[in-house]
Formats: sequence, C-alpha cells, structure tokens
Amino acid sequence: MAAELSFSFELFPPRTVEGTAKLPDTVRKLAAVGPKYFSVTYGAGGSAQNGTYDTILTVARETGVEAAPHLTCVGSTRARISELLAQYKTAGVKRIVALRGDLPATSVSAEAPGEFHFANELVGFIRETHGDHFRVEVAAYPETHPQGGTPQNDFANFERKVKAGADCAITQYFFNADSYFDFRERCDQAGLKIPVVAGIMPITNLTQLAKFSAACGAEIPRWIRLRLEQLQDDKPALLDFGLEVITRLSQSLLDGGAPGLHFYTLNQSEPTLRLWKNLGLPT
Repeated sequence: MAAELSFSFELFPPRTVEGTAKLPDTVRKLAAVGPKYFSVTYGAGGSAQNGTYDTILTVARETGVEAAPHLTCVGSTRARISELLAQYKTAGVKRIVALRGDLPATSVSAEAPGEFHFANELVGFIRETHGDHFRVEVAAYPETHPQGGTPQNDFANFERKVKAGADCAITQYFFNADSYFDFRERCDQAGLKIPVVAGIMPITNLTQLAKFSAACGAEIPRWIRLRLEQLQDDKPALLDFGLEVITRLSQSLLDGGAPGLHFYTLNQSEPTLRLWKNLGLPT
C-alpha cells in the first residue's frame, strides 16, 4: 500500500494589527481542505518567537489542525531552547521544524551566533532531551543553500541533520523539478531514507518573488521571469500564469514520487487554495 501523501502549509506570525485580525479567517479557510499540519516561522535571532507561539495557539484554537513551530539556532542557548521545547510540549505540540535560521546581516560566518551553530546540533539536542516526543523536520536545498558553499558541502550539512535524528525534510521552494529529483537521487545514493517533501511557492507578485528568491538561492528560470515581467501590470493574467506554472511543477513532483507538498502561503489562503483545486487534491 502506498504511503499517504503529506500536504502542509507554512504561516508566519503577523507583523501588523491588520494581519493579526485576518489570520483566523486565513487558517480556517486553509484548514478546510485538511492539511496534515501548519508550520509557523520566526525571524532572525528569534525576533518573533512570541508571535510564533501565539500563531500556534491561533491554529489550534481555530482549526484543531496540528501546528509545528520553527526553532532556530540564531542567538540560541540551551536554556532558552529547553524552555521553548517545554512550552510547546505543554501546548500539545508534537512536531518541530529545526533550522539554523537566517543569520544577522553583519555575520561573516556560516555559523549561527549562540550555543547552537548549525541545525544538526539543534536536532541532536531535541533528541537528547525529548527522545521521540517531537517529530523533527529539517530544511533541504535542492539548488544549494546560498551560504552552503559547494553542492557537496551543502549536501554534507543535510546528511549531518539526518544522522542527528531528523524524521523528515522540507525543501526550499524551487521552479525546476529536476533539481528536486537530483537531490532525491543523492539521498538514495547516500542511504538517507527520510521523506523529502517538496516546498512550493505560489506565484503572486514578481517583485516579492525576486526578493525572496535572491535571499534563499531559489533560481527563477529566465522564461518565467520574462513572462512575469510582461504580465506584471495585469494582475489577473499574472496570477493565472503563475497558477499554471506551479500546477505543472507540483503535478510533475507528485507524479515523480514526491511524498508530499509544503505550501509557502505567505499568510494568504486564495493562491494556495486555487492551486490545491487545480491539482485536484481532496477537500
């Protein structure tokens, strides 16, 4: 019997009063299609970790769907991570996304400042202190992390996270399915058996997408960028084109054996739900 596919949604803690007011409606609409869980980010240095906790509680209160907070190494201490893990455990959290996190702009090293420098150390600490209570998700970069050095070095970083006890990986978003399949082949060759869920970014805004992609190392293929430039003054046409592109990408990933999709929603329900419907996913 084939394994059940995993579909999940990522949120960020709202930064404005308006965003906070809109969040409950957004999560209710997204929860209506039955995702496996929501993940909730926080900023560099843990700048929004209180917001992460509040958003986790909003998801639980409004939907009852499992929620997974991001934990990062940046600015961390063992005492603070222990405190957060205890807080999340008390709140009923069963899943953690363990990341190195975005480095401060002044950083000259790939090591995160704090007592945990890399995500594999954080994964190991979670396992050491909480055993198998939490399902631990980690990040994967099919196109290589922008601070990962060579593809070989970046993959070695991923391998260390798996060996430290990660249960599953979520990729950075990408637009080239071959990069994902190549990454999966490298996992197979290295004997890494954890599921690698494909990260998906709905296309809604060229300026925003270009900014995000420059920061995270996701390549926007030239033909997509040129079409988006052509359509940027025609919002409905841009949204329709983006939907078509990401639908084809998502379907090819599922057809090729991806164990699921993780949608970067940017706290918007409509683009993700249009994509969900286009893919014919269950509601």
